[in-house]
Amino acid sequence: MKSLGKQKNKFLGLIRYRWIISNLPYFLFLALLAVIYIYNGHYADRVVRDIGKTGREVQELQYEFKSLKSEVMFRSKQSELDKAVEPFGLKPLSSPPLVLIDSSETK
Repeated sequence: MKSLGKQKNKFLGLIRYRWIISNLPYFLFLALLAVIYIYNGHYADRVVRDIGKTGREVQELQYEFKSLKSEVMFRSKQSELDKAVEPFGLKPLSSPPLVLIDSSETK
């Protein structure tokens, strides 16, 4: 009776072994899908980090652009231009500019 039980267990083990071998391609496919799934998760995390980093850089560049633009606007005011050119001996006009007309062109 004991030998019959051992043979039955051997037979079941052999069937399980054959079943595993016959389904090995399916198991390998599942393992490949698991690796791809893990890679995809890591890739998505990296892309999200890159998007955040790029967004922060864009925001910093926008702040820099706005500050430079306001500085240019401030320096291009008439009063600021007068202060900037005063060391060169230039002064603002007190009368409007004169228009010169070439008499040879009017004929």
